[in-house]
Amino acid sequence: MIVRVTKALIAGLLGAGAAVLVAHPALAQAVPAAPAPASPTGIPAGALTRALGDVSGNGAPLSLSLQILILMSLLTVLPSLILMMTSFTRIIIVLSLLRQALGLQQTPPNQVLVGLALFLSIFVMRPTIDAVNQQAFTPYGAGQISIEEAVGRSGKLFHSFMAKQTRESDLRMFSGLAEAPEYRTVADVPFSILLPAFVTSELKTAFQIGFMIFLPFLIIDLVVASTLMSLGMMMLSPTIISMPFKLLLFVMVDGWALTMGSLAGSFAV
Repeated sequence: MIVRVTKALIAGLLGAGAAVLVAHPALAQAVPAAPAPASPTGIPAGALTRALGDVSGNGAPLSLSLQILILMSLLTVLPSLILMMTSFTRIIIVLSLLRQALGLQQTPPNQVLVGLALFLSIFVMRPTIDAVNQQAFTPYGAGQISIEEAVGRSGKLFHSFMAKQTRESDLRMFSGLAEAPEYRTVADVPFSILLPAFVTSELKTAFQIGFMIFLPFLIIDLVVASTLMSLGMMMLSPTIISMPFKLLLFVMVDGWALTMGSLAGSFAV
């Protein structure tokens, strides 16, 4: 299950990334669609082999060394795609702010936070991943559609997800900066404008959620600091006293489940 979801996510992100590049006039190149090469058993080759074969322009598969080179080049942009085109940015920022609000410096460690953010992002992106797998990756692997059609379908699905999370004010701001004409619908907005608007909206939403998380812990810090001042214990750090109370409050309200559920529910379906 995890392997299938990861494969569909990678395929979808690479397809959406390719859609970003293809959308740029300087990078767009028309590649003629080629028929799927048949294996000795008569079964069409896999999607990856077909994609690398289509790169050559005549449908012939590339050599193994060139295939590895192309794959490694594509994988170098995958971390940026995960960060900028999915729900990962909002989730990791909120989790980091939560750790700061609790007064904990390295607990949970960064590896745990990144792992939580990654798997929660897969959970949030599951409908989009399944749609990419059904509408683009699987038909392309079966030889039913061309690579251009698969890239276009993947790009549309990720475009739809990003558009639902993006504020109209951010879209208007970047459209004005690009001096672009007014678009009839959000679906007409190109990736070159949608992507920075989406990242800006995610940062804004993440900090708004982080502010709401900070408030109850800030009240505890103020109460503890005021109590220590009234008792004349000015040499004692308020952080040492307030941290157990903040942890107690967080555990009593089942903070992790509440945070994860709120983060997952904050994304528009």
